[in-house]
Amino acid sequence: MNPLTRLAAVAVAIVVPTAVGHWALSLAVLLTVAAATVAEGMAQRVWPECGLVLLPLAASLFLTHGLFFVEGRTVLWSLGPARLTVEGLSFAGAMVLRAAVFVAVLLAFSCGTRPADIMAVFARYRLPAELGFVLCSTLTIAPDIRRRAQAIREAQQLRGLRGGRSLPARLRSVRVLAVPLLLSLMHDAEQRATALEARGFGAGNLRTSLREVPDSKLQSAFRWMVLAGLAVFLVIWFGPAGGGNAPSA
Repeated sequence: MNPLTRLAAVAVAIVVPTAVGHWALSLAVLLTVAAATVAEGMAQRVWPECGLVLLPLAASLFLTHGLFFVEGRTVLWSLGPARLTVEGLSFAGAMVLRAAVFVAVLLAFSCGTRPADIMAVFARYRLPAELGFVLCSTLTIAPDIRRRAQAIREAQQLRGLRGGRSLPARLRSVRVLAVPLLLSLMHDAEQRATALEARGFGAGNLRTSLREVPDSKLQSAFRWMVLAGLAVFLVIWFGPAGGGNAPSA
């Protein structure tokens, strides 16, 4: 699938559930993403990382809104100022589902799209190269940080650095790892900026690419239909009589 087609699908999958704000729609999008990741063999990469991001957020939301929801009326349990209410749990669950859609969709796009394809597509359709570079950097920064951290950790272990299992030992190992990792990333950013400037990246000249990314008239029509439908939905939803201005239940 062409990266632009994926981007169009990502835009709809994120914007519509966020605008509507209903748990059923968010759950439907999550199930669709789950089916797509299983079909493309990305489930083992996407969902563990999604869980790592969402678990602290979910715990925070349920703690904040589940126990201290001002508009809660149906009390399940109370202790002092803390009140566990049905309304608070419902609100926290809806927020977690909405955040899960955002995280899962972007992770699926990140795992299923090659950065080189994005740059090739941007060059082919004369799209801003700077935007393509920012998007590619966003997709590659997490794996790059992981590889650099692993290399630095192995180099420090070869030099005799051993980290214990106690909390102070772990904190010391993190501090020793963070300094060279940060310096390495800053050095890499400087090298990239120099290389981009030497190649006239921001000159605005037309570029071509040797990399061919598959595309079709069907995908192009799908993209235009999806984006036009999204624009119509936003106008109707946030219009004077749209659901976006209706009072929340």
